[in-house]
Amino acid sequence: MNWLTKTLKANKGFIFFLFLMFAFRSSIADWNEVPTGSMNPTIVEGDRILVNKAAYDLRIPFTHIALVKRADPERGDIIVFDSIVSEKRLVKRVVGVPGDTLAMHNNILWINGQKLGYETVAHSPTRTDQEENLLGLKHKIRTHTTGSYLASFSPVEIPAGYYLALGDNRDNSADSRVIGLVPRSEIVGRARNVVLSLDYDHYYLPRTERFFKDL
Repeated sequence: MNWLTKTLKANKGFIFFLFLMFAFRSSIADWNEVPTGSMNPTIVEGDRILVNKAAYDLRIPFTHIALVKRADPERGDIIVFDSIVSEKRLVKRVVGVPGDTLAMHNNILWINGQKLGYETVAHSPTRTDQEENLLGLKHKIRTHTTGSYLASFSPVEIPAGYYLALGDNRDNSADSRVIGLVPRSEIVGRARNVVLSLDYDHYYLPRTERFFKDL
């Protein structure tokens, strides 16, 4: 009987530990695998990114119910969100915040009537990597020489509670141009670092040069 009592107590402790661990991952911090190239060249296939789930809200674990609002997403943030439209968890970059008016012409963004600056950093026959100046925040994007129907959209004004999010791989990303604006309530957290990375094309070998890389 003593053995049974000790076993039950040990199991209760283990179950409580598991609950705390999953609650922490649900509402404070977790990592997210990136299986596609929609955020190339910033995030590559096989990256595991650290998601700060308390960046914007403190939520009830295992829900999207916010208890405390801490901050709003800012232009340039890489966000992770549960898209109801696509029925997937997605990773994209915020380029439009509430009150902004955005348009795109041949992969050139205009924000509130201001044309963004671009500088080519790498070029090949099939693609071009550029540094985009997102009103003060510089980051890399990728476009393809074959072009895409995603390369242009008419001016859109961002209402309260919504964000316009794009993939850095501009011609190969199902983002706000496909699924529409992102409701704030769908946003899970913010990503700023790669935790680790596995090379899918080479037997899942670790890419040590990407471990703990800033995004």
